Amino acid sequence: MLNFKKLSLFVAASSVITTVFGQKTITTEDLQNGQNSISTAVPFLGISPDARAAALGDAGVAMPDDINAMHWNLAKTPFNTKNGAVAISYTPWLRNLVPDISLSYLTAYYKLDKRSAIAGSLRYFSLGQIQFTDNYGSSTGNFTPNEFAIDLGYATKLNEKFSLGVAFRYIYSNLAGGFNQSQTPIDAGVSYAGDISAYYKDNTTFKDKANGKKYNVNYGFGAVISNIGSKLTYTSAQYENFIPINLRLGGYANVDIDEYNSVAFMLDLNKLLVPTNPVYLRNSKNTADSVLDKSNPKPIITKGIDPNVPVVQGMIQSFYDAPNGFSEEMSEINISTGLEYWYNKQFALRGGYFHEPLTKGNRQYATFGVGLRYNVFGLDVAYLWPFQQRHPLENTLRFTLTFDFDAFVDQKEEPNKKKTKVVEEDAPSE
Repeated sequence: MLNFKKLSLFVAASSVITTVFGQKTITTEDLQNGQNSISTAVPFLGISPDARAAALGDAGVAMPDDINAMHWNLAKTPFNTKNGAVAISYTPWLRNLVPDISLSYLTAYYKLDKRSAIAGSLRYFSLGQIQFTDNYGSSTGNFTPNEFAIDLGYATKLNEKFSLGVAFRYIYSNLAGGFNQSQTPIDAGVSYAGDISAYYKDNTTFKDKANGKKYNVNYGFGAVISNIGSKLTYTSAQYENFIPINLRLGGYANVDIDEYNSVAFMLDLNKLLVPTNPVYLRNSKNTADSVLDKSNPKPIITKGIDPNVPVVQGMIQSFYDAPNGFSEEMSEINISTGLEYWYNKQFALRGGYFHEPLTKGNRQYATFGVGLRYNVFGLDVAYLWPFQQRHPLENTLRFTLTFDFDAFVDQKEEPNKKKTKVVEEDAPSE
């Protein structure tokens, strides 16, 4: 047997509103209560991996100068002011319950020229250690469930204001290490996916008529469809699940108040492009077993659309398949907002808010954070405060450490520049 304590905690809390195994069965009572959350596999792909965006209410699709653009919107990378950078992030998970579950994220980008850039990342989710036991409760060994995703992408400017990006992703999820229950082994799940992203950036100025002062405003808009890929299963093709294919749209505006101070506002709209659970016909006792038509082995759907469809069809029907129609479709949109203040481009204060409708999981929380930039290194810290329900990240600090290639090169070249200047000054004049 398997000690499912940590595994069940992960399944219940890693996505808060999603499940890993199987398609959720929705009843008429659920709909009457307004509850119909969407299920996907590998929900760790939807966790904000870096502390900067995490402190901004998980708003990041249009956030400028983003080292972690590989996750949020790869098309932003050619617009980054630095030629290259590396960032590593660490997010403790369920820290109030267990000490050894966490998400780690390593990413880097490099600008090939003024118009194009490449990027890559590794996301690793560790569930700590669980114990296998036999039927008598004796230990038969330990196992560390884990999931990871490896990304590689390319982005290029089509003109000075607009860019496109494309990324490819390998996804691996091993939750039970081949554990065999009822003659059905739970194997590792594998999927392949990709992202398509776009970004538009521009600037303008406006004049305050009261004091005649001009302010520079940078603004941008981003769009990305992420995790477009194959379904994933841990047992057999009969139980394949959609991965979290996701549409994210957003914008930002940054105002330079003066030489030292600037303020930016960000807004993201987010929707899963996977089928919504339909309502199945129940038997007279309203138990968990769906009534089956003897001529058709599939459960009978009374409201909604069959979710067991190919990936592309599922993405399309996700816009119109909610059992309660247009109002429910609109409730599947999550809203992220963030406010960021920078002083002298070295110190940042951040705040944000994330809202998910009650019927789709009811995640609602405020976020806070700070950022520091000093020479080669930078540090971002984020904190989450839930409103409506417990959250796996409450009372937890999240960290991101960045390394700036340009600053490192400039720092190494500075002594040589000083030596050259001294030599030129000491050289005899003709």
